[in-house]
Amino acid sequence: MQKELTYEDIQIGDRAAFSKTISEFDIYQFAGITGDFNPMHIDEEFADKTIFKDRIAHGLLTGSFISTVLGMKLPGPNSIYLSQNFRFTAPVKVGDTIKAVVEVIEKQNDKKFIKLKTRVWNQRQEMVVDGEALVMKKQLDSQKSHSDGETISAVDKQ
Repeated sequence: MQKELTYEDIQIGDRAAFSKTISEFDIYQFAGITGDFNPMHIDEEFADKTIFKDRIAHGLLTGSFISTVLGMKLPGPNSIYLSQNFRFTAPVKVGDTIKAVVEVIEKQNDKKFIKLKTRVWNQRQEMVVDGEALVMKKQLDSQKSHSDGETISAVDKQ
């Protein structure tokens, strides 16, 4: 597990990413979780007659991988996701490999807010999602105690 970043560790221009190939299973699971069974996503015959000529992934499924980056990599654990805007710029289909990329574009030191450019790209280097997110990076506890009585600082955790 990577070392947890503090607010001070994070700099404007820092970037992180997460990649995933979208499967039919992912789309069906997302439909089941959200209740969005729009035939554009799950009915091949219906989707073949649309402008996309195939089923497409839910926009929010594609955009949700931004949350993976924010919560797990940058800013990472102890971040509070405050807002997100999306603009869906191209469809994502079964078999597409997408890459969610976030980049720090602004820091508000008084509130520990971090604004990030959030984009998702497909394997053809086409942007499929464009947006911005705002997160708050919670301060780490300076020390944590283990059950054996040993005390370690946040810097030592890895």
